[in-house]
Amino acid sequence: MKLLNLGVNHHTAPVDIRESVAVSPEVLQDSLIDLRKYLQGNGSGHKPEVAILSTCNRMEIYCAANDVEYTENHLEDRAFEWLAAQNNVQKDELRPYIYSAKESDAVKHAFRVGSGLDSMVLGETQILGQMKKAIENANQVGTLGAYLKPLFNKTFSVAKVVRGNTQIGAHSISIAGASIKLVERIFGQVSDCNILFIGAGEMIGLCANHFAGKAPKKIAISNRTVDRGSELIKTFSDKNLRTDVFPLVELPKQLHEYDVVVSCTASSLPIIGMGMIKTALKARQSRPIVLIDLAVPRDFEPEIKTLKNAYLYSIDDLGEIVSAGKANRVDSIGDAEKIIERGVVEFYETLEKRAVVPIIKSIQNVGEQYQKIELEKASRRIANGDDPMVVLSHMAIALANKFMHAPIHALKQSSDANLEEYKQIISKIYSSK
Repeated sequence: MKLLNLGVNHHTAPVDIRESVAVSPEVLQDSLIDLRKYLQGNGSGHKPEVAILSTCNRMEIYCAANDVEYTENHLEDRAFEWLAAQNNVQKDELRPYIYSAKESDAVKHAFRVGSGLDSMVLGETQILGQMKKAIENANQVGTLGAYLKPLFNKTFSVAKVVRGNTQIGAHSISIAGASIKLVERIFGQVSDCNILFIGAGEMIGLCANHFAGKAPKKIAISNRTVDRGSELIKTFSDKNLRTDVFPLVELPKQLHEYDVVVSCTASSLPIIGMGMIKTALKARQSRPIVLIDLAVPRDFEPEIKTLKNAYLYSIDDLGEIVSAGKANRVDSIGDAEKIIERGVVEFYETLEKRAVVPIIKSIQNVGEQYQKIELEKASRRIANGDDPMVVLSHMAIALANKFMHAPIHALKQSSDANLEEYKQIISKIYSSK
């Protein structure tokens, strides 16, 4: 099998490039099916295996295909073309930001991603949950197989060992923690602020919990569906906080009431534009407003940054803050890399062992067929009154002859080029030691 990983992440591409190729959760399963069809083309009889990991910091394709039917660069070229074509991105515009890895390098990359070594926040744990969700989606539509399934199972076990045996995630500053630091730069204390969260997904849940710990004056959630927002806001009922939930359509009327707005939705287009922020600032009498955009694609129009008293931060702007505590964890990278290298070796050892399973099964099937044939013969002879010991002796000779036939035939029919190899293999198998 050929294995490929291809994509963009926060190391290689700015947020505008990442959002141009991001796949929203609503269309992820359709995209998996479409990607597999595109990679397969018209010439192959075998469907490749595919998985897609799309987060705020990365968009990655993982694929595996039969190495006989797919040429060396077929997967990489087709995967890149699909990535560019899905959102009509110009290939020349996208190409400088693309990275790819093949075979063992792709395995190592998957392990590093799952272990948090490739994250903006070194050692963060959220990426592992995102990977598991990505694999769950691929499994549901049947785009995983005998290669990618064990790859990601091993990824999860390696990540567990890394987190359990190193300090890679110790004392890390999360995206949520970095957001709080940004707010404190502008307002001094979160406890003096009204906080609004737009969306009700995992990232918003994490951030809301962090902010709630700072006891803000008010915490609110605006979401397309109020029910999901209400479920999330219930978690703060025991914290004695003022809370509110309202639908997204009411956002223009209520936005001015909040000092901090944190947004992370799955919208493919910005949901907050210049006009809405201008109106809010006017109602706030130009009091500052902090806008934290954790979404990819972005929820705020980038031009908002030009407005006076509007402090807009994207996911990339948080990089400087989340890197602040990195030095305390760098010493653990070496230990984590050793675990990952060992995991790569173990993964391929497992594949090699699995590769011989069909051969073992075939040998067992042949043995069972021989056994059935000779037992039926022996049963008939005993039923006809033949001496059981003579019958057993004939059965043993017949079974031995059947098993010896294949290797003896191979030796007699082998070419001069293969004879020496056959002699060594058969001698080793049938050694009397």
